Amino acid sequence: MGGKIIFIAPDKKLAEKASEVIRKFDEKINIYQGSLNDGLEIAKREVEGGANIVISRGGTGNLIKQNLQVPVVNLETSGFDIINSISKAVTYSTDIGIIGFKNLISDFDKIIEIMRNTFSIKIVTAIINNEIEISKNVKQLYEQGIKVFIGGNAVINVTNYLGYDGVLIESGDESILEAVHHAKNLLEVQLKEKEKAEILKSIIDFAHDGILSIDKDKRITVFNPVAEKVMQKSAENVIGEIVDDVIENTRLGTVFETGETELGEIQYIGDVTIVTNRVPIIVEGEVRGVVATFQELESIQKTERKIRKKLFAKGHVAKIRFKDIIGASGSISQVKEKAKQFAEVDSTVMILGETGTGKELFAQSIHNASQREDKPFVAVNCAALPENLLESELFGYVEGAFTGARKGGKIGLFELAHSGTIFLDEISEISPTLQARLLRVIQEKEVVRIGDDRITPVDVRIIAATNRNIRKQVEKGEFREDLYYRLNVLRLKIPPLRERKEDIPELVYHFIKIKSVELNKYVNKIASDALDKLNAYHWPGNIRQLENIIERSIVVSKGKEIGADTISEATDNSPNFIGIETQSNKSSNMSSEGVLKKVEFDMIKKVLEETKGNRALAAERLGISATTLWRRMKDMGYED
Repeated sequence: MGGKIIFIAPDKKLAEKASEVIRKFDEKINIYQGSLNDGLEIAKREVEGGANIVISRGGTGNLIKQNLQVPVVNLETSGFDIINSISKAVTYSTDIGIIGFKNLISDFDKIIEIMRNTFSIKIVTAIINNEIEISKNVKQLYEQGIKVFIGGNAVINVTNYLGYDGVLIESGDESILEAVHHAKNLLEVQLKEKEKAEILKSIIDFAHDGILSIDKDKRITVFNPVAEKVMQKSAENVIGEIVDDVIENTRLGTVFETGETELGEIQYIGDVTIVTNRVPIIVEGEVRGVVATFQELESIQKTERKIRKKLFAKGHVAKIRFKDIIGASGSISQVKEKAKQFAEVDSTVMILGETGTGKELFAQSIHNASQREDKPFVAVNCAALPENLLESELFGYVEGAFTGARKGGKIGLFELAHSGTIFLDEISEISPTLQARLLRVIQEKEVVRIGDDRITPVDVRIIAATNRNIRKQVEKGEFREDLYYRLNVLRLKIPPLRERKEDIPELVYHFIKIKSVELNKYVNKIASDALDKLNAYHWPGNIRQLENIIERSIVVSKGKEIGADTISEATDNSPNFIGIETQSNKSSNMSSEGVLKKVEFDMIKKVLEETKGNRALAAERLGISATTLWRRMKDMGYED
C-alpha cells in the first residue's frame, strides 16, 4: 500500500509502547513524541512531507484535527485502560479526579459508575478545552477534596508541578492496534479515492471532446484543455466563476433550471461552430449541476469524411497480434520468433500446417507487426468458393461482365487489399486457370477486372496458407511450380497440437475463460484427470477441435469444474477419443505417421457411422472443416 501513516504520542511511555507494538506487527509507521503544540508542529512538518494519516491521543489529537486538513485517528481509551488507571489511582486515594478533553472524559463516563459501585470511591471529572485550563481545574478539584488526578501527559505535568499525586493514562496494545487498523483502512479508502480522481482527471484532460461542467451554484467546476482551446479561455481564469459571467451562450443555466437533456445542439462560440451535448446531474431527484461535452463541427465533418473514405474496407481488419497467440512451448515460440522476422519485410509468406493449427492467426499477427498494420487485411478461403465465383471475388468485375453481375460492377479483394495484406487460405485448392492469373498479379503487381481491359496497379503483400503437401502437388503437376516458388519465398510451418502438448493446459484455460463468458456459464477450472485425458489425445483437428470440445464441455458441465466424465460426454463417449500412446503400443511395428493415419481414419469412420453419413455433423464433432473431412474421406477411398 502506498501513502504514509504517522503516530504522534503525547508522552514517552506511549511512544515506547507504540514502537513495541507496531514493530511486532511489522507495520511501516513512523512514531514521534510531542504533546499538544509540540505534537502539532511535528504533524505540520510531516504532512508537508507527504503524511496522509495521523494517529494521536487526547488533546494532541484534537489540536491536530482542528488545525490541519488531514485525517486524524484518535487513540481511543479502552475499558481496560480506564480500569487500569483507576486501579493505580486508588493506591494513593479513593478521592479521584479525572481531567481531560471531551473525548477522554466520554470514554471514562462509560465505566465510572461501575467503578464507583465496585470500589466505593469518589470520582469527579472535569472537561478542558485547552492546555491553559488544566491548572485551574486541578486546583479547583483539589479544593473539593480530590487527592489524586488521572489525565494525559499535560495534566500529569501540572499535577507534578503543583506537588499533587497523578496517574498517567496509558494505552494498551489493543487500543494501539485498533487505531493502526483504523488508520490503514482510512488510508486505503483515501488512496482509492485519489486513484479514482486521477483516473477521472486523466479521462477529462485527454478526452477528444471539450468538457465543461457547473455545480449547484452554476460555478464552473471542470474546464478541460479542449474546452480551453475551443473557447480561447484559460481554466485558471474560469474555474470557480459563475458560467454566464465568463462564457456566453452555454445554455448550462437553462438546462440546470429545466433539468432537460439537450443532445446534438449547434452552438456558436465566436467564429467557431460546435456540436454540444448538455446533461443535468441529478442526485436524489434534485439537479446538482450540469455537464456539457462538445466538438468543433469541422472536426466532426473531417472524421465523417475519413470514415466514408474507409467504408469500402469495412471488416477487412486484422485483430490478432503475436501476444494473442496462446502457448509458450519451444516449438510454438520458435515459430513466433520466425514470424516476427517475416513481419519486418514485405516478401510473400507461405504458411504450412494442419487444419485447426491457427494459420490465419499467424497471418494476422504478421500483418499487425508489419509496416502495413494500419492498412487493410483481406482474408479469403480459396476452397470455400467455386472457381468462377472465387475469380470474381479476387479480381472483381465490371458491369455486364456476365449474367447476374452487379450493376456498376464490383471491386475485387486484391484491390480492397491495396497497400495492405491479402491472406489466401487453402491456396492449394485453386484451379490451374486461377493459378495463372494469380501468378500474373504477383509478377506484375496489377489486376484486371473480369470483362475489363483496364489495368489497376496494386501494392499488396501476399500471405498464403495450406494444410496439404503442396510440394507433392507440384511434383504431380497439380500446382504450378513457378507459382509455388513465388509464394514460397518465406516459409512458416505451424506445429500440430500433438507436437506442443505442453501448451494444452494454457489453451484449455484460455478457452474456458472466453467460452464461459460467451455461454453465460460459470465454469472456471478443469480436473487433473480431465486434463490428462486431453493431453493423451492426438488431436487430428488441432486447436480448433480442442476449442470445440471445451465449448461442448462447458455446455454440458453441471458445476464450476470440467471433469473427465464431462469430457467423455462432450465427445459423445467416443471410443476413439484415446491417447496415441495406446495405439502406438498396439502397432509397435508401424511408424508414428502410420499410427496417426490409422487412428485418424478409424475415428473418422466411427463418427461417420454414428452420424449416419452426415458429413456436416461429422466434421463438427471431429473439430475439422467440411473440406478437410472430404479430403480425408477421399484419401480413405470413400466414393461420393
